[in-house]
Amino acid sequence: MTVYSDEDLLQLSGLQHFAFCRRQWALIHVENQWQENLRTVEGSLMHRRAHDEALRERRGDLLILRGLAVVSHALGITGKCDVVEFHADPNGVSLQGEEGRWRPEPVEYKVGKPKEHLADELQLCAQAMCLEEMLCCAIPSGALYYGEPRRRTQVAFDGELRQAVQSACAEMHQYARRGYTPKAKPGKFCNACSLKDLCLPRLSKSGSVADYIRKAMEESP
Repeated sequence: MTVYSDEDLLQLSGLQHFAFCRRQWALIHVENQWQENLRTVEGSLMHRRAHDEALRERRGDLLILRGLAVVSHALGITGKCDVVEFHADPNGVSLQGEEGRWRPEPVEYKVGKPKEHLADELQLCAQAMCLEEMLCCAIPSGALYYGEPRRRTQVAFDGELRQAVQSACAEMHQYARRGYTPKAKPGKFCNACSLKDLCLPRLSKSGSVADYIRKAMEESP
């Protein structure tokens, strides 16, 4: 089994970009291109609110940790969880500074509504797999909180979803090692992309944005 070093770790949050569009992921995480639109700004504000409050909160048999750093050397990813809820459970895990045993459940905050693709579910499942590796426990499910319906959606971390996380992480590492940016595949989803203008899907069917801009400058009088 591959075990990644700290130097090879990729951003866990990149899984959402990768699932939405592999080219978008490469533009952000390989070419370091970024451009904010309204949706990314709204999403940043929602995450900031989740992280800005007290990092540790106790409500009876519920312990809430915000902005918890997680890592998986098996998957080769690292990042932060919006919220991890620990429920008092005799079959749970022990936590430093807390009495008893606790069952963890990650909760990810998202702007908008549940999506047609599984980008959010993949990111949440990856958080759980990181927590499982760190805490030596099993986490069967988590929750996504969407800003528009203002309610939670429970997500079961079944074998199919876990395999999708493993496959996506392995493919991300392959692209990162090669410095590879996939070809553009324009579609209606491009309109919601924060990198639409940088990606140039109607003008460039292959190669990196940096190569396209360089060629355009060389050809200009």
